[in-house]
Amino acid sequence: MNIKEKFERLGIDNAPGQEALQKSQALELRGEPIPGPAVDFSHGDVDAHKPTPGSFEVFAKGVEEGAAQAYTPYRGRKTVLEHVAESLAAFTGAKIDPAANVIITPGTQGALFLAMGANIVPGDKVAIMEPDYFANRKMVEFFHAELVPIQMNYKNVEKGSGIDLVALEKAFEGGVKLFLFSNPNNPVGCVYTYDEIVTIAALAKKYNVTLIVDELYTRQVYPGVEYTHLCAQKEIPDNLITIIGPSKTESLSGYRLGVAFGTAEIIERMEKLQAIMALRCSGYNQAVFFTWFNEPEGWLADRVRQHMEIRDAIMEKMNAVPGVSARPTEGGSYLFVEIPELDVTLHQFIRIVREMANVIVTPGTEFGPQFLHHFRINFSQDKEKAVAAIERLIAIM
Repeated sequence: MNIKEKFERLGIDNAPGQEALQKSQALELRGEPIPGPAVDFSHGDVDAHKPTPGSFEVFAKGVEEGAAQAYTPYRGRKTVLEHVAESLAAFTGAKIDPAANVIITPGTQGALFLAMGANIVPGDKVAIMEPDYFANRKMVEFFHAELVPIQMNYKNVEKGSGIDLVALEKAFEGGVKLFLFSNPNNPVGCVYTYDEIVTIAALAKKYNVTLIVDELYTRQVYPGVEYTHLCAQKEIPDNLITIIGPSKTESLSGYRLGVAFGTAEIIERMEKLQAIMALRCSGYNQAVFFTWFNEPEGWLADRVRQHMEIRDAIMEKMNAVPGVSARPTEGGSYLFVEIPELDVTLHQFIRIVREMANVIVTPGTEFGPQFLHHFRINFSQDKEKAVAAIERLIAIM
């Protein structure tokens, strides 16, 4: 593979962005009618769901402090690391030493890149779930590793995530060095059961496999769903990194705040990689971490309730259409929607929806080449606009 092919495989055409807004502006400039309010389901809307109260004020205070906040150590400022470690230890039940087990990164995407880069050498076998976060497979390829997909029978709601644990053990037996998965899952929104989590942990320990667990949406788990933090179990692998951050549920994505915690040796390697990639999580922005786990009483519960209402309203619309289905989200803000076979390809359909309905969705093929009749939506939107956008999409379909 040459350098041109390497970067062509990364592909950002369907990455979260502002294409819907750009499309709307282009129509307006040409004097053409806009089919409806622009809704970009490829990412959440921080205008509809405002950032954590007080976040800007804390950021401004950090700016006023000047150099002490601007130029922190590569892992992050001591007081911030201590707050993050204490908060996450209380939240997950894991023991976390702020001096050894934590690094603050430029967003959870930055944490993921650092964790992958700190654990992969060319030729390694790396297992990922299908479907799972679209950047996972791209990073595996970017670091010249061998991709080993593990299928998830997520449609069987009675069996948790539906991970094929037999196939996972065979992959570990076959020489997989690293296993990466998100919990809650992105794009399906399913949550792994306790039995699934402890089995994954035991298998990783047995076969000396490194685990990276993306827990970005763990604060947005819906009522009645039990969540198990792998990092807090009695039996965990020697090499484990957990990734989390306040960018999604707390709507702080603009500040690019991420956290990775776990095995000290891996955190040290991640620090060295961050030193040549971005130096540090943006210094002034680090102060915003002090609002994390310090939200006003009832704020988080209300945010979860709002998202559950949007999820249910969208599910009601889709359930009324023959051949359209999605597993109800158990955690996070995603729905992975299956649609009937159409007279056009999936990518043609998605382009038509962009043009005619002013709606952007992410094609299912971003999460595995076999998902030719799926798309993903992030329903963290204005409720009325989101429901209207789904109605326009269904009408076109």
